[in-house]
Amino acid sequence: MDAPTTTSAGSGTSGENGANRANVDHGPRGGNGGGGWFTPRKRNGSGGPAPHTGGGAPGGAGDGRIAPPSRPVAPIRPVGTGADRASAAPPRANRAPAEPAPPVQRAAPPQGFEPPAAAAAPPAAAPAAPEPPAPREDPHASPDAILIRRTMAEIGPVADKVTAYFYALLFVRHPEVRPLFPAAMDTQRDRLLKALLTAAEHMDNTPVLVEYLQALGRGHRKYGTEPAHYPAVGEALIGALSRYATTTWDDETEAAWVRTYTTISQVMIDSAAENERHAPAWWHAEVVSHDLRTPDIAVITVRPDQPYPFLAGQYTSLETPWWPRIWRHYSFAGAPRSDGLLSFHVKAIPAGWVSNALVHHARPGDVLRLGPPAGSMTVDHTSDSGLLCLGGGTGIAPIKALVEDVAEHGERRSVQVFYGARSDHDLYDIDTMLRLQQSHPWLQVRPVVDGKAQLPDAVREFGPWHEYDAYVSGPVGMIRSGVDALRRVGVPYERIRHDSLEELVAAAD
Repeated sequence: MDAPTTTSAGSGTSGENGANRANVDHGPRGGNGGGGWFTPRKRNGSGGPAPHTGGGAPGGAGDGRIAPPSRPVAPIRPVGTGADRASAAPPRANRAPAEPAPPVQRAAPPQGFEPPAAAAAPPAAAPAAPEPPAPREDPHASPDAILIRRTMAEIGPVADKVTAYFYALLFVRHPEVRPLFPAAMDTQRDRLLKALLTAAEHMDNTPVLVEYLQALGRGHRKYGTEPAHYPAVGEALIGALSRYATTTWDDETEAAWVRTYTTISQVMIDSAAENERHAPAWWHAEVVSHDLRTPDIAVITVRPDQPYPFLAGQYTSLETPWWPRIWRHYSFAGAPRSDGLLSFHVKAIPAGWVSNALVHHARPGDVLRLGPPAGSMTVDHTSDSGLLCLGGGTGIAPIKALVEDVAEHGERRSVQVFYGARSDHDLYDIDTMLRLQQSHPWLQVRPVVDGKAQLPDAVREFGPWHEYDAYVSGPVGMIRSGVDALRRVGVPYERIRHDSLEELVAAAD
């Protein structure tokens, strides 16, 4: 399955055309990122991550929030209010890198953002903009979470500008990090900032946040990210937020963001250091077969250069030699095999760089790169509950992996698969699924073709499902509608599993 990733909020390479150190507003501070605010904690003498403070999981705290690192945060220099900065800011003509032309196509905003809206800059003599409406606040939220969510609510309407300004600051002030990103930033530009803001939004949910950050830390190894890069990102993040959060930003808010980013980055650094002990940053994988099932769908099988541990239902990130540093998510189309081979189902998306390269150009002998496995849509083998699986399009790939996983564990629990497609032609893997059904009497496969039947209606018809664990895989819209349908037929939300919608945003390419 080609797991959708973020589509660009703009075009071109942010901060590269005509940008220089003299004409970019550097925000509240002009440091070089080598120390100060976000200096990462050093590893311990054994080479592993430094010890955490607080209880529970790494980065956890007993009060339900992630604990700050034991290293004290460096003193914060006051930067004044948004109005103070506006009066002292350089003329807009000096900010070309920060304000690119309006984007042709927008990405879905991070969770917690309000839908973006067009906004024209007020004339210089216009009165100050009124305070934005205060977001609905959780009475149990920590003080830092309240301040951070206020910032996020304010910058929501200009999220694309915040993103552009973030990368302008990052690349101009720290050109050494530019090679970590693809040459064309139009499909990657807002992913890093969105991840940071998503993490900040969940800062009071320790288990969810720590798991999310640890996966990010492990995944960032494939980009060549080092602990020394995190201060540069933190400085650019604060600079971009303070530039656009003109009504909610003050010393207290800045301090909250510094504390939060310091903790976020430390959890990611520690996770990467721990992962480095037993796994490479990436795997080389040779294409051994390329089966074109339809004009735009291929099943690709690769042989990694070293053992690749993963669980059925997970996915990986993949880079092709045709588009260096452009990574896309694909689910494994089978359970782990004794021969170590891995298979993926890839659908070529119109104008999609990676998917078209894989479907139309990849051939046996080509070498790809794989990032670490990720995802929690896996089978709980300590339970005997039935499995209700909804797979749409190439989303049938991880569903097939789950079926194989149950079979290999020798279980005879009921597995019900609804295979959704827009036409009979799109049921490209139905023969494989029907063969599995013939081999395993506990498996039932039901194809559902849009136009002849609706997937939610089919699910309701064959219920009840309240004692089943549900799995949903496919395009983002199908996941959302599938989850809604499952809730309506009585499946508890905590028993519904799917890949994170924060990661499956917009359309894959």
